[in-house]
Amino acid sequence: MSVPLHVVEPTLEDYSGHCHSLVSSLLRALHGHAIELWKGEAPENDAARPMGFGGDVTVHSHFRRRERLQQMLRLLHRLLRTPARVVLTTARTRDLVLIALAAPGRLPADRVFLYFHWLRDTPSKRRLFRLIAARQPDLVIFCTTERLVEVFRGCGFRHVAVLPYPAPDTSREGRPVPFRRLLHAGAARRDKGFGIVVDLVQRLASMGADIPIAVQITPDHYGKYDDPTRADIARLEATHYGPLTLITETPSPEEYMANFPGSICLQPYDAVEFADRVSGVTLDALAQGCPIAVTAGTWSARLIEPFEAGIALASPDAESVHAAVLALRADYPRYRANALAAAHAREAKAWAPLLERLHR
Repeated sequence: MSVPLHVVEPTLEDYSGHCHSLVSSLLRALHGHAIELWKGEAPENDAARPMGFGGDVTVHSHFRRRERLQQMLRLLHRLLRTPARVVLTTARTRDLVLIALAAPGRLPADRVFLYFHWLRDTPSKRRLFRLIAARQPDLVIFCTTERLVEVFRGCGFRHVAVLPYPAPDTSREGRPVPFRRLLHAGAARRDKGFGIVVDLVQRLASMGADIPIAVQITPDHYGKYDDPTRADIARLEATHYGPLTLITETPSPEEYMANFPGSICLQPYDAVEFADRVSGVTLDALAQGCPIAVTAGTWSARLIEPFEAGIALASPDAESVHAAVLALRADYPRYRANALAAAHAREAKAWAPLLERLHR
């Protein structure tokens, strides 16, 4: 790889969400290459914390939330007038628009790489994609599912392929790990079924149960809660459930991953929003041998079902989640082994489709 490589991830600010894990995985795969990483500014309390990307990575804390679009347009305008290759690790529709605006002309293949994790597919969006593909047909687009590949190919992009979302690179010990608790990891959000988890805690409290549960109640990327989530947090605190642990601060990567061993991960996600949407929490859980209770029909459910690495819930509510928990707990060693098997399968040649094109 002789030309400069720039990895652009404006939403990477700290350790919250899936961005840090994703970018770390890519940079490990690119070990030995000089890389310029363009990321968001860290919050004040995290600004001094090292991101752990290694010495061959130059980190630019470049993007500010209120100016991201303008900053992205200016950065693309500059990079696309050099021989640099550009990788957008969490691509969105607006990135295609900005590239179309910033490019000095028709870009050759293997100059810009976009990784789409999910897409809200609409007729108007397809019309926009067809217009952009007519101008920039040689953008290289990777998608997490074949369905998304078909969307972009159908709109006229020439270089589209599946790149399965990479599993985290973690060491997994083979020794038995007994069940210790339930876990709801990641930011507190309605679309991730946070309200259902609160309903479950209320149910456990009313039954006089003693199943330990840890619930992360940190806000989303923007440091905000919507009103229903704020009300759900109040309901959760009002349960006074003895074995409840509230995770109130965004954990470090080490603390975050340490939550999974011995846990059952609760993911009663919205079936529509997460039908093709990747969940980093799912991959992190599997990598640590943590079985999952998840909504049927979601990307996560399709990932675990072939391995029986958890239970898919047809209609997630407190009762059905509780029943799944009891079943997973009763056969925890088998489900843990299945989760590890799913993670191992996922890791195989994770970034191969991108690396192959970068080394051309």
